[in-house]
Amino acid sequence: QVVESGGGLVQSGGSLRLSCVVSGSSFEIMHWAWYRLGPGSPRDLVAMISNDGTTNFLDSVKGRFTISRDNAKNTVILHMESLKPEDTGLYYCNVLSGNSEALASWGQGTQVTVSP
Repeated sequence: QVVESGGGLVQSGGSLRLSCVVSGSSFEIMHWAWYRLGPGSPRDLVAMISNDGTTNFLDSVKGRFTISRDNAKNTVILHMESLKPEDTGLYYCNVLSGNSEALASWGQGTQVTVSP
């Protein structure tokens, strides 16, 4: 199970910190990921952090977003800076197996809205 939080309404150029708490069995988890469902857009993989610490980002957020984990709290954080209106969307997290299969039921997501 995953529970996302931290979304909100910000002005362009602002920052937000999204948090995702993961509960349940973790032995299959290889990657921790954040996705975005934008208006009229498919769900994009925005950022991912693997168990070895490797990170990957959607090209449009590179240099602005960072992803990190708090192992003690079973939490993955997405820190977003220099936000743009095109970052607007419903942000979801999930944990993935080694072949990138989503392991948790999708949560409610957290809405991020960036005003011009």
